Amino acid sequence: MSKKVLMIDDDPEFVEAISNLLDAKGYDVHTASNGKDGVAMAKAENPDIILLDVMMTTKHEGFDVARELHDDPNTKETSIIMMTGIRREMNLPFGFEPDNTWLPVKTFLEKPVKPEVLLKAIDEHIRKA
Repeated sequence: MSKKVLMIDDDPEFVEAISNLLDAKGYDVHTASNGKDGVAMAKAENPDIILLDVMMTTKHEGFDVARELHDDPNTKETSIIMMTGIRREMNLPFGFEPDNTWLPVKTFLEKPVKPEVLLKAIDEHIRKA
């Protein structure tokens, strides 16, 4: 059975490109274009990993979604890879580091993400069961 990936991102071209890449590698890809739908889908689909954007409906929506999923017993153990261009978009002089409270994700990737970097991160963090 193929591993299930949930991608929560509002950029349709990026979603299509990554979905095609992951589909070609045998993953079962599900998508949501905003945090509210993404949280609902995460609870309903029980994905093996979640790819999460930051800036969607709001400039910080992905951060909120990551914390909400981490606080829910049904999704707490699902690995999240955050992918965003927020540093470039907002000209931030600092990066982000995952932690268990404010940014409960496994890793943080800057967009544009190279396919080999994304695939390696997925392989490292996807549920292995």
